[in-house]
Amino acid sequence: MAALALVGGLLTAAAAPAAARTDDSPTPQHRAENYGWKNVRIDGGGFVPGIVFNRKEKNLAYARTDIGGAYRWDQSGKRWVPLLDSVGWDRWGWTGVVSLASDPVAPDKVYVAAGTYTNSWDPGNGAILRSSDRGASWQSTALPFKLGGNMPGRGMGERLAVDPNKNSVLYLGAPSGNGLWRSTDSGVTWSKVTAFPNPGNYVQDPNDSSGYASDNQGVVWVTFDERTGSSGSATKTVYVGVADKDNTVYRSTDAGATWSRVAGQPTGFLSHKGVLDTKNGYLYLTTSDKGGPYDGGKGQVWRYATATGEWKNISPLADADTSFGYSGLTVDRQKPGTLMVTGYSSWWPDTQIFRSTDSGATWTRAWDYTSYPNRSFRYTQDISSVPWLSFGTNPTPPEVTPKLGWMTEALEIDPFDSNRMMYGTGATIFGTENLTAWDSGGQAKITPMVKGLEETAVNDLASPPSGAPLLSALGDLGGFRHTDLDAVPAKMYTSPSFTTSTSLDYAENSPNTVVRVGNNDSAPRIAFSTDNGANWFQGTEPPGVTGGGTVAAAADGSGFVWSPDGASSVYRTTGFGHSWTASSGIPAGATVESDRKNPKKFYGYKSGTFYVSTDGGATFTAKASSGLPAESVRFKAVPGAEGDIWLAGGTASGAYGLWHSTDSGATFTKLPGVQQADTIGFGKAAPGASYQTLYTSAKIGGVRGIFRSTDAGKSWTRINDDAHQWGWTGATITGDPRVYGRVYVGTNGRGILRGDVS
Repeated sequence: MAALALVGGLLTAAAAPAAARTDDSPTPQHRAENYGWKNVRIDGGGFVPGIVFNRKEKNLAYARTDIGGAYRWDQSGKRWVPLLDSVGWDRWGWTGVVSLASDPVAPDKVYVAAGTYTNSWDPGNGAILRSSDRGASWQSTALPFKLGGNMPGRGMGERLAVDPNKNSVLYLGAPSGNGLWRSTDSGVTWSKVTAFPNPGNYVQDPNDSSGYASDNQGVVWVTFDERTGSSGSATKTVYVGVADKDNTVYRSTDAGATWSRVAGQPTGFLSHKGVLDTKNGYLYLTTSDKGGPYDGGKGQVWRYATATGEWKNISPLADADTSFGYSGLTVDRQKPGTLMVTGYSSWWPDTQIFRSTDSGATWTRAWDYTSYPNRSFRYTQDISSVPWLSFGTNPTPPEVTPKLGWMTEALEIDPFDSNRMMYGTGATIFGTENLTAWDSGGQAKITPMVKGLEETAVNDLASPPSGAPLLSALGDLGGFRHTDLDAVPAKMYTSPSFTTSTSLDYAENSPNTVVRVGNNDSAPRIAFSTDNGANWFQGTEPPGVTGGGTVAAAADGSGFVWSPDGASSVYRTTGFGHSWTASSGIPAGATVESDRKNPKKFYGYKSGTFYVSTDGGATFTAKASSGLPAESVRFKAVPGAEGDIWLAGGTASGAYGLWHSTDSGATFTKLPGVQQADTIGFGKAAPGASYQTLYTSAKIGGVRGIFRSTDAGKSWTRINDDAHQWGWTGATITGDPRVYGRVYVGTNGRGILRGDVS
């Protein structure tokens, strides 16, 4: 197949958004006022499937996330620096990173395989992003297929690798039956390796009609035997892992011209990782019966002697004693023969980490049972820097809090420092700087090493006029009461906890009254607070509820309207959810909000129709407004002004933009010049102005960005720039009622961004 031509997209602090077509022109800046941007600190909050240390330069390391981009380690600040904030709205899929490679010859160079989903959820193809300044700026080459940074199997790898002898040569293992790909010009162009015989065949669930679990997980890792080349000449021997339980390892001994299945290899499992100890001549494999990162009930660890062809099962546990798969795999480059592996899918009582100092002949474990249910530990764990990692739990033995983790597919010993190790979990990066104490009867001290890495998906935000400056509703973590925007919250919402919070609201005139709703396998899915979210209690549920949906609080806190997922109606309650009554005149599943002045007035929206209640949510009336979008709508009422509503949303194939009503939704006026808008929020009025400042994630004047208006929508100023785009920002936005110009932007994987006038 002919090589793909260079695609000229450039991502820099002052350049165009991530692009995959040469006709993409730079986005104009259109900024009248400088803004400073930083995260509202949470520290972590999502899955880190890959950690990569450069093997030539000390302290140069990278982390990849499944939906939140890539990061570079800053040793001086002991923090992670985000590298893909310049990815824009139209290329949001490039915030999913399925693999990352740091050049072992030229450390300034780094490569990212970007793309979030291989099914229809991500409309764009994947891309290889390349940087010659450690991720400060990027160029891109579009691929003719999709990549799956958030797909099953994303913890396997690394799929992208740079030849350590001839660094202009790179390989990429592709999903979806697309095989193995190669670049010979430092990632500028790519072509399929047609001689490679096996594109993989493993799918998690062939019956999944969405295409998410039914995709072929493909070619999953590439490892070079650096001993078989010399500087400037391509490495001759290359090993490649394939998602095929019968044929999981292939090898080329002629620099990729021909390939063959490695004889004698284990079968019945997928090789998640393949790491070569070049000093001792061993290729190690961690395997599992599933692709991960959640599933895996059995697994083995194997060692292949490259000189003799001998395969040896060196699993830390017998098959009969194993209830998980292996994935994390690292070799100590300073101490050949020392390696570590993880039981990534061991959820209970905790994940497990194994360590060997004799090439896998014998193993020790991070923890052992003494007399059940008691355990002994080769580590201590201090989460004081990220205290919410306790998850508010108080388990009984054998479980302890905090946990070592789960989904532990990323594990790396620093190639320059045998004492430093980092590993990724479903919620953070943990690490230690005294690892070798493990071997001498001591304990390695494990702490979060995640500062700067913000990976939450934000569903809703609220900034009350008093109390905490910000309340968040997040995917996977539930959410937080942020009393100090620059400090990690001490705890997440608990009593009750939700796996995901979908919506929250406070009573405008009584902001200590707060309500939140979210997802759980069973009740509770609604919670109330009377102290501004510091403490919570659960309410009852109407019948049929399966998920959180949306919720609204009356302006004085006297009642609530809830539109839960799964229920046959929208419901209302007076008090705090002791009983619920079905609302009439409004369809189930409508989005609900409250008027911010009149406590009896609530609003709803579904399928292009706006609904109003003037009796506390008992009955709703459909309004005759026309021309509104049918789907993907978010709307809010302005604080302190009855009936003043702003509505954003739509799709490119239908009505799309921003609408305003001053008569409780009886009529709406579409704002000219706003081609697209997805969120709307309000903050403190500008000096000399009386109307609330508006904020939106929108396309205005042909430019996508975060915009602010200080004159009720007559004019707009873009307040972000091309270096700060954060992919998709269409879920939620709010200003701060106490600080003019301050805005909070929810992202899908980069946490909460806070903008202030510089």
